Amino acid sequence: MLVQAYFRKSVAATALAVTVLSGFTALPSISFAQDSSAAATAAAATAKAAKPNVVVLATGGTIAGAGASAMNSATYSAAKVPVDKLLAGLPELANVANVKGEQVFQIASESFTNDNLLTLAKRVSALAKQSDVDGIVITHGTDTLAETAYFLSLTVKTDKPIVVVGSMRPGTALSADGALNLVNAVSVAGAQDSKGKGVFVTMNDEIQTARDVNKDINIKTGAFTSQWGPLGMVVEGKNYWFRAPVKRHTSNSEFNIDSIDKLPQVDIVYAYGNVQPTAVNALVDSGAKAIVHAGTGNGSVADRMVKPLQDARSKGVLIVRSSRVPYGFVLRNAEQPDDKYDWVVAHDMRPEKARILTMLALAKGGLSTAELQRMFWEY
Repeated sequence: MLVQAYFRKSVAATALAVTVLSGFTALPSISFAQDSSAAATAAAATAKAAKPNVVVLATGGTIAGAGASAMNSATYSAAKVPVDKLLAGLPELANVANVKGEQVFQIASESFTNDNLLTLAKRVSALAKQSDVDGIVITHGTDTLAETAYFLSLTVKTDKPIVVVGSMRPGTALSADGALNLVNAVSVAGAQDSKGKGVFVTMNDEIQTARDVNKDINIKTGAFTSQWGPLGMVVEGKNYWFRAPVKRHTSNSEFNIDSIDKLPQVDIVYAYGNVQPTAVNALVDSGAKAIVHAGTGNGSVADRMVKPLQDARSKGVLIVRSSRVPYGFVLRNAEQPDDKYDWVVAHDMRPEKARILTMLALAKGGLSTAELQRMFWEY
C-alpha cells in the first residue's frame, strides 16, 4: 500500500513537473510569435511612412479609355475607366508611393471648359495645402492636357510637385502607354528632387515643364514635345534632370486660384490665305475681352485684318499677336507696329496657351497692354 501510494504521488509529481515545464517551454514560443508579428507590423508602418503620399485626380481622357479590341489603338471610347479601377490595375504603384485616387471629372479633354479648369485647380490647391500630401497627379485627356497643365502652373501656389499625365493609347490596346506614364507620374510627384520646379507633364519617359510642352503629334506615343527640350527623364523610378524652368510659375506666380472664381471671354482667330474679318467682328459683338490672333509666320496679320483688329482695340478689346507656326517666337514690332497699335505679342507662347495667360491677366482687373506684355515676357 505504501509503495502504491508513493508511486501515485511520484506519478502525480512527475505529471505536474512536466506540465509546469511544458508551460515554461511554451511561453517563449508564444512571446517570439508576438514579437515577430509586432516587428512585421512596425516594419510595414515604417515602410509606408517612408514612401511619399500622392493623390491621383482623375478627369477622364484616353488614359481612362477602352477600345473594342487590343488592335484598337486609335479608335476607342475615352473616359470609361474610373480611377479606382485604373489604380487597382497597377499594383506596382504601391512600391512607389502611398496612392489615393479621386474622380474629379470623367470627360474627354476636348470638352474641357473654363469652369472645369477652375474646379480642378481649386481642388489641386486645396490638396497642396494638406500636410499629408506630398505630390499630386492629374490624369487627363491629351487634346487639351498642355493647356490645363499651364493653367495649373500659373495658378496653384505651392512648391509641391504637380504632374499632369495622359496616354496616346487606351489601356486595352497592344503596347498601351498609359500604365508606365502613370507610374512615372506618381514617381515624379513623390520625389523630393521634383519640389519647386513647377508643374510637369510626364509622357514617353520625359519630364516636360507645363509651360513649354505641347501636343505635336496626334497618333504616336511621343506626341508631347517642347522646342526648348524636356527638363529631364524618369527611368525605372529615378529622375534625371538636365535643366530647370526659368519662367515664373506656381509659388512665384502673381496669380492665385484661391481668389479666382470666373474667367473672362478670350478667343482665338486663326489666320489663313483669304482670311476675312468675320470672326473678329463676331467675337467682339459676342463680348470677347481679348482676341489672340494666330497669325502666319512671325505673327503676320493680313492687310484686310489690320483695320478690324484696330477697331476691336479701340473698343477696349486686347489684341495679342501669336503665330500658328509651332516653333520660334513672335518679335515685337516686327511685321506689325505693335507699339503704334497698342497690341501685345505672345513671344513663344502658342495661341491656346496665350489665351490661358490672357484670361488670368484680365481676371486680375485693371489690365493695360504694358502689363500684359510684361506677363508674356515673365511667364
